Amino acid sequence: MHTEQHVLDNPVWYAMISGNKALAQGTDAAKIFPKEVSPIAGLQAYTTAHFNALYDITSFDRPALIFAVNEVVIPDGWNVLLRLSGFQMVYAGASLPPMPKEEYIVALQDNDVPQMLALTQLTNPGPFASRTIDFGGYEGIFNAGELVAMAGQRLYPYNYVEISAVCTHPAHTGKGYARGLILRQMHHIVAAGNTPFLHVKDDNHRAINVYENLGFEIRTKVLFFVLQKKR
Repeated sequence: MHTEQHVLDNPVWYAMISGNKALAQGTDAAKIFPKEVSPIAGLQAYTTAHFNALYDITSFDRPALIFAVNEVVIPDGWNVLLRLSGFQMVYAGASLPPMPKEEYIVALQDNDVPQMLALTQLTNPGPFASRTIDFGGYEGIFNAGELVAMAGQRLYPYNYVEISAVCTHPAHTGKGYARGLILRQMHHIVAAGNTPFLHVKDDNHRAINVYENLGFEIRTKVLFFVLQKKR
């Protein structure tokens, strides 16, 4: 890999040309995941020409979610459905607490997708679709047969791995489920020789505190744009 830009300054694009290459569709200028996997799109650069390339590969009936660490001028061909601000946090390498070995943390499979969709619709940790599980690494906690907490992996830009879809049913918060699930993901990622990172909305102070206590540090601010192409 040869680049003057840090991969985490454009994590989606670098993931789409490395660890998530098999799922990404598009060109050398713009790529997007299949609709049933994720609305996330990547641009090689945030120029009008690259947005035009994304326009050409995106259908009118689906949104496109882009990440940017700097302000971006959205061309006239797009409607901005949503703009959110957040932080990108990276594990700083502090000693990890022991791997949680609770037997009630299990790997999630295809037959768990309906419950995964129900939990993410209730808690809104970010976009989650019928085949988001294809990113891999999802683990969850069940209570009386109901999925009540989960976490997984999403973007794989080179030697970084994003922890994603961290959520807990409102009736089961305060039990340490999210912390245990995140810590297990961190152990999996570090054991494979990679560095964990994640994205969080900047007003989610409870989650930010959990992440900082686990050794994550804020690397940069990040903007999220949900776009839909105009007809």
